[in-house]
Amino acid sequence: MAEGILSPLDTAGLEQEVAAALAAIAAANTPEELKSARTRFNGDKSPLSMAKREMKNIPPADKATAGKNLGAAQGRVRAALDAKTSELEAAAAEARLAAETVDVSVVPSRQPAGARHPLMVIEEEIEDFFVSLGWDIATGPQIEHEWFNFDALNFDADHPARQMQDTLYVDSSSVGGSAENPANLVMRTHTSPVQARVLTTRELPVYVAVPGKVFRADELDATHSPVFNQVEGLAIDRGLTMAHLKGTLDHLARHMFGSEAKTRFRPSFFPFTEPSAEVDLWFPQKKGGPGWIEWGGCGMVNPNVLRACGIDTAVYQGFAFGMGIERTLMLRHGIEDMHDIVEGDVRFSNQFGLNGKGC
Repeated sequence: MAEGILSPLDTAGLEQEVAAALAAIAAANTPEELKSARTRFNGDKSPLSMAKREMKNIPPADKATAGKNLGAAQGRVRAALDAKTSELEAAAAEARLAAETVDVSVVPSRQPAGARHPLMVIEEEIEDFFVSLGWDIATGPQIEHEWFNFDALNFDADHPARQMQDTLYVDSSSVGGSAENPANLVMRTHTSPVQARVLTTRELPVYVAVPGKVFRADELDATHSPVFNQVEGLAIDRGLTMAHLKGTLDHLARHMFGSEAKTRFRPSFFPFTEPSAEVDLWFPQKKGGPGWIEWGGCGMVNPNVLRACGIDTAVYQGFAFGMGIERTLMLRHGIEDMHDIVEGDVRFSNQFGLNGKGC
């Protein structure tokens, strides 16, 4: 028998080892503490395991007694370990249940759901309207070259709209230009530049609607914003007249404002149309009673615009119109302050329904 190793025949020593093991197991309150006790009293190097290895040195006449003593000791330790394992697992499960318990009587805290902005919804409605007429939807860049924004649309070189108090110019140095070679880029002031882009890239005839964001050097107030949305309409074909323009706008007005809505024209001037007109809307739901409200501008496309885009004005004519989407929204819903539209308060959007269908 090696010195210091417990003998399977040492009943007092076995009892002392079992007592120590049972005490350590009983004192374990966590899986980690129980794992430590298991290693110490039932591991490969525990006194009981070492005693089992001494069975080969026990005289044959004593092997039965030694085996019985050792087996009983190890059995008691393993039983205590299994019982403690079950106890700790049950306690852990109970703790998890307590932590995960849901009090169904407690009033839940709800995060308010967002809503689509009515501007986007009404823009999609306008797009769907023109698609239903067989028109295409066109888009263009928001940073635009002066040629598309002004020159191609028949703006004179000294036209007031080109001045910095009206137009936001892009710093040439930020886009690779210089004082000697300016980039001539602007934040587009209207969606009309897309007219020139469409007319220089597409085969005729052309029927397109152009919704999009535009920029002006304006202060934000109840009726103005430096960033707003427009929708432009452009039709170029053989034999188009102001009557086609009037019919298109009347149809759009009825779609957006109801069956009683209609339009009228007042003579006006725009560089890119001739003749030109302001579009007034007969609006039955107008606050204070039915009446005419200015809605947008329109006219027959100026021949200079067509010629700038390489179109034979003896064969093709066309019309164009444009109106603000914010203005359309404000008229339809009686919104009096632009701040409500642009400040991003979800309570404003919620008025129009969660999915925007109320728009």
